[in-house]
Amino acid sequence: MTKNENLHPKDIKEVILGDHELSIHEVVAVARYFAKVSFTEAYCNRVKTSRGLIEKFLQEERAIYGVTTGFGSNVTKVISKRDAEILQRNIVRSHAVSVGEPLEKEVVRAIQLMILNHLGHGFSGVSLAVLELMAGLLNHDILPVVPGDGSVAYLAPEAHIALVLMGEGKAWYNGELLSGCDALEKAGLKPVVLGCKEGLALLSGTTSVTAFASLALYHAIQAVKTADISGAMSFESLKGTINAFDPRLHSVKKHAEQGNTARNLVRILNGSKIAEEYKDYRLQDALSLRCIPQVHGAVKKVLKNTLENLMNEMQSVSDNPIIWPEGDDGIALMGGNFDSSFIGIDADSMCIAMANLAKISERRIDRLVNYHVSELPNFLVANPGLNNGYMIPQYTAAGLLNEIRVLSHPATIDNVSTCANQEDVVSFAYFAAKKAYQISKKLQYILAIELMLGTQALDFYGSLSPSPVTGKVHQFIRAKVPTVLEDRFFQPDIDIIFQHIQEGKIVTLVEELIGELE
Repeated sequence: MTKNENLHPKDIKEVILGDHELSIHEVVAVARYFAKVSFTEAYCNRVKTSRGLIEKFLQEERAIYGVTTGFGSNVTKVISKRDAEILQRNIVRSHAVSVGEPLEKEVVRAIQLMILNHLGHGFSGVSLAVLELMAGLLNHDILPVVPGDGSVAYLAPEAHIALVLMGEGKAWYNGELLSGCDALEKAGLKPVVLGCKEGLALLSGTTSVTAFASLALYHAIQAVKTADISGAMSFESLKGTINAFDPRLHSVKKHAEQGNTARNLVRILNGSKIAEEYKDYRLQDALSLRCIPQVHGAVKKVLKNTLENLMNEMQSVSDNPIIWPEGDDGIALMGGNFDSSFIGIDADSMCIAMANLAKISERRIDRLVNYHVSELPNFLVANPGLNNGYMIPQYTAAGLLNEIRVLSHPATIDNVSTCANQEDVVSFAYFAAKKAYQISKKLQYILAIELMLGTQALDFYGSLSPSPVTGKVHQFIRAKVPTVLEDRFFQPDIDIIFQHIQEGKIVTLVEELIGELE
């Protein structure tokens, strides 16, 4: 266990690579909250040993892919040791061809951290100086400009980052867009000349895919816990029949996540006068209410599986070739560890899981604003007609859900051969992970709308009090988003709640009252 164990990412001030498994919280700490990055002595020693081997191989002019040969289908072209540096410079320059809008800052920083984590295992032959400069970019807040479109799985986004290490490309520093060389100079850093294999090692692997997937999974875990809370508030506001969460019912369905979710809902709603008053109001409710344990539970299972594979990937070496030490010598093992299928397929699964969570949340939102089924004022405003109330936020949720559904089409089932048919199977994991990241934020907006509406709905219950937990959430949101008495500009309200979901504040508030949500 490290000192960062169980800390919120914003409370992690330093991530020391080398002696422990990198956690998702640490990834978020560096990517979003600017935690410093450093290396252990063991990390440095592994890197130095591996670098010594690759230099030995070069001097002996062994036939090694990407060191004494060209890349891709150019593997048949022999490269002399005097051209080793030119080869590495050329791969970075030629591969920096992603296009479109730049990736978000936290994504670029997460990719850089993944590169450091991946290469620090000591099987890639890079020099410590290169990795120290990469850490320097993070610690001095130098942000390479990385266009975000057009990658099949890896290579191009990483190449734009590697350009800055060489003093090329573009980067942001202190609010200025500068050349890579100028950004380094202003931060007191110097560019490196990439030696044999270093350009290839910086580009190859699952680093951008794993970075996107880590951020998406962090968001998704916050979202599914928040969905238990927002779902409970909607359930309470809509006079749900809490008998649907009876543990006997869930004991005969052998999915632990379903039973755990039902217990979460019971714990959240414990002490609710509203739930007690209406527990026998209907024989059974609509599926968006009584199937919360089943749907939320299934999503949690997918996220658990993804977390296991993601942790395995972050402990893995995804380079090619692998520099394997054997006594005082070693061997270069050439294969396909750069393939991103594990994380790509999981990312596609995450997309489908999050779409299901968005789907059920949007249906609860629709019920809250529809007086035909809610038995509450139409669109949750006291004077409908003159006021539209929360009519249109449901449209927003529906629009976001439509976008999520389109993005949920699996990317990894596709294939387009590249590199003169040398790379004839392509994972397309990059877009799978990228769209999981996009969906995770759209989902959080839908949940923000549900919490906003659930809070407003509870305002109409007067003397019937909500549970202590939902009451506390109601109080928390009301301190920032006032009751709607007449139409106003609602978008800032949604953004405020969205930020609190993303920061984990609503989940933390609830867990401080009843313990960790299962």
